[in-house]
This record gives sequence, C-alpha cells and structure tokens, in this order.
Amino acid sequence: MVEDVEFTILMPCLNEEETLGRCILKAMQSIEKNGIGAEILIADNGSTDQSVAIAESLNARVIRVEEKGYGSVLKAGIEQAKGKYIIMGDSDCSYDFGEITLFIEKLREGYDLVMGNRFRGGIKKGAMPFLHQHVGNPILSFLGRLFFKSSIGDFHCGLRGVNRQSILDIHLNTPGMEFASEMVVKASLNQLKITEVPTILYPDERRRSPHLRTWHDGWRHLRFLLIYSPRWLFLYPGLFMILFGLIFSSILIINKICFDNINLDVHTLLYSATFFYIGYQFVTFYLFTKYYGIRNGLLPASKRFEKLIQFLGLEKGLLLGMFIFLTGIALSIYALTVWSNSGYGNLNPSRELRIVIPAVFLIMLGLQVILNSFFLNILDINKKNNLHTK
Repeated sequence: MVEDVEFTILMPCLNEEETLGRCILKAMQSIEKNGIGAEILIADNGSTDQSVAIAESLNARVIRVEEKGYGSVLKAGIEQAKGKYIIMGDSDCSYDFGEITLFIEKLREGYDLVMGNRFRGGIKKGAMPFLHQHVGNPILSFLGRLFFKSSIGDFHCGLRGVNRQSILDIHLNTPGMEFASEMVVKASLNQLKITEVPTILYPDERRRSPHLRTWHDGWRHLRFLLIYSPRWLFLYPGLFMILFGLIFSSILIINKICFDNINLDVHTLLYSATFFYIGYQFVTFYLFTKYYGIRNGLLPASKRFEKLIQFLGLEKGLLLGMFIFLTGIALSIYALTVWSNSGYGNLNPSRELRIVIPAVFLIMLGLQVILNSFFLNILDINKKNNLHTK
C-alpha cells in the first residue's frame, strides 16, 4: 500500500469479476506512468462472485458497503479514501483508467470537480444505447445546464475526478444513480471550480446486463434536477399561470370574448381565475421549498432570497391578505345588493357571475395569503430559536 497518497482511484463494484482485474491493472499502469502516489480503492456493494478476491490479489484496498445503490457506494468510497484527490470510474472497462492524465493535471491545477465528456472524447460503436446517446443524456444535460447555470456538457459521465474535501463539504447524500447528477448540481450551486476533459466511452465488456435501468434511473435523474431547482419546478410555472390567469380574468370580467362561433364567457372566467389561484399556490410552494432547502443545507444560502423573506414579513402579509379578503367581502356584499334590488329573483348569470366569481376567489386568496404569512413566520421563528440554542 502506498504511504504517500495523493490520489485515490475509486471503483464501485458489484459482481464485476469479468472486468475488475483489467481495470485495476490499467489504473496501476497509469499510476506508474504519471509517477503519482496513489491507492486503488474498490468499494464493493455485496458482490457474490470473485470480485473481492481478484481485487485483493492485485493489492487493491477493498471496503464493503452494505447500503445498496450507486450513490451509497461512491459516497462511502469518497469518505474512506486516503487521497487528497479522487478519480472515480466504473469497473466494467467502459473507461480506460490508463488514460487519466488530464484528470490528474486539472485536479492539481486547483479544480474541485473534473468531469469527463464522452460526447467530446468519443463514444465507440455499441458503447451507449441509441436512446441514451441521442435523447436521455443530451436532454438531461441540457436541463442541468439550464437549471443550474452550468457549462457541463455531459452530466452523467461515469469517469470524473474530485478534490475530496471540497466534495465532502457539499454533503452529497442520494443513494442511487442520481448521485451523478447531485455531484454536478451541488458543485455548481456551491460555486466550486469545475471543468471538463474529453473522455472516450468503450463498450461494456461484461457479458451480463448493466446495472443501469433506462427509464427508472432516467426519471430519478430528472426528478432530482427538478427538486433541486424550485425556480423551474414551481416559480416560473407559477408566475406564468398568475400572469395568464390575471390577463384572461381581467378581460372576461369586463365582457365575454367572441371570435367566429366561439364565446368565452363566465365559464372560462371560472377556469382562468382558478388558473391564477393555482399559480399563486405554485409561487408560495417555491418560497417554502427554497426556505426549507436552505435551512436544511440542501440548497446554498442566498442573500437575495433572505432579503425577500424579510421584506415579505408577517405584518405585510397580514395586511395584504386582509385587504384582498375584504375586497372579496365587499364584492360579495355588492352582489347581494344587486340580487336584493331584483327582489331576490332570477338573475342574469353572465352578468352576476362576473361579480361573484372574483369575490369568491379574492376571499380564498386573501385567507391563503394570511395563512402562508403565518407559516413563513413560524419557520423563521424556528430558525432563530435554532440559532440561539447553538
């Protein structure tokens, strides 16, 4: 075992006896070629074949990880690695551990995360399914760049290098395949220094099927990207719905919309008002999600968001909610007066519902603003209490 460990070459393993030995030998050649102090660490996730015996026969260090999942294995490997830098990759011969010089150079230059990019390096024939290569990976990587302002072109490359302490500091915790996305997302959110190097992807040399499940793991990646970007999941759709609902409701309150043989009347007004109300729920859920994420270390602190929460405040929320609520009550009284003047008889629905629908929704919205203001204040009180007890 190497005493002066600068690098750890980490390989997750689950029944990889067909390819693990070749990966270890390639890594050993790379260590010698680059003249680095390094260890080879195999994080085994319960292999029942000869994988562990092969690794130990080649003097690789083996740790056993009981919690199942790709993320669990890599997380344990990162925690137990002895090197300042870690280069990790799959142990199925899909990546050449003999060609990691660029990763070594970039990590020594001070980068916290060095990602391989298979689209720049090359994807050998049969190395990646058509759906993954032309649909899944490009779309998920595009969403990652869009949501998190990242420049990474390949979010899911299995060969990557990290500064161990920098990665430990951002507290990665997902257990499954989405760990690959979590690493890039949290590194971007925490403004770590990230770069990419071209990487060649080779066909998997195992005779059995891979652990990756296309639709299941693809959904887990997408779900993670959405959850960690409450702006795109809640705020932007909510603002769109509010704007759309407000414009249509305002027009329909004044008069119905007619074109060709289509008349949009109070029935459409009911839907557009509902659209506005749902949009409001989306925006408030964004506030709660963002606040919860920051408080629990899932999202990095944001001074702009903290100022927004302080600006909203309980008193302002109560005043705004009360104003909206009383406006709804006033409209309801006006509608009742109109009905009274008609002798409580039949009314013209097209005319009267233009008063009643806004009145009902303003009452609901006002009460919701009041309740949400109290809830945010409760969260804030809890945060301050936690700070005082530390």
